[in-house]
Amino acid sequence: MSFPLFKDGEEAGGRDDERELFDIWRFKEGRILEIEKPIHLTMKPAGVALEFSHAMGVPIVHRRVVSLFERLGLQKEVQFIPVEVEDQTEPWFILNALRVIRCIDDARCEEVLYWGPEDGEPDRVGEYQNVRGLRVDPKKVESANIFRPWGWQVVLIVSEHVKQAMESEGITGAKFIEV
Repeated sequence: MSFPLFKDGEEAGGRDDERELFDIWRFKEGRILEIEKPIHLTMKPAGVALEFSHAMGVPIVHRRVVSLFERLGLQKEVQFIPVEVEDQTEPWFILNALRVIRCIDDARCEEVLYWGPEDGEPDRVGEYQNVRGLRVDPKKVESANIFRPWGWQVVLIVSEHVKQAMESEGITGAKFIEV
């Protein structure tokens, strides 16, 4: 299942709404969000819904994932934002990780590229432009169970404990790569 379209509020249209629709970065900042309007999603293609999926890089999860994370005691590490999914009667949520940790181990990654002055993005010079074969420094992660790595927030990382719990629970749609 994929969710290609965000809609905040009842109807989407006009330039201001479009900016709000695709402001997915707010879900990657590692902070609690106050969402004023309901978020509506359209599921494409129609079919069997996976319990863990992504809409433009934002995790969309079924209530079973919420229940599992609550049982694991992860309420301080995540925020679950209710969303309405077209043609779905079950509850769905955006999983908003509340921690961003500076933990990328550049030396152990396959490749790390940084923005330079020659790239024409002066505000981004020195930031990560691309990370392949991501590796994190476990000492910097400490006891975090779910987080995004600073500088490369397009990735959501979970601990081995969370991974095993999701697998034991039979959560569909999640894919894990060791970092």
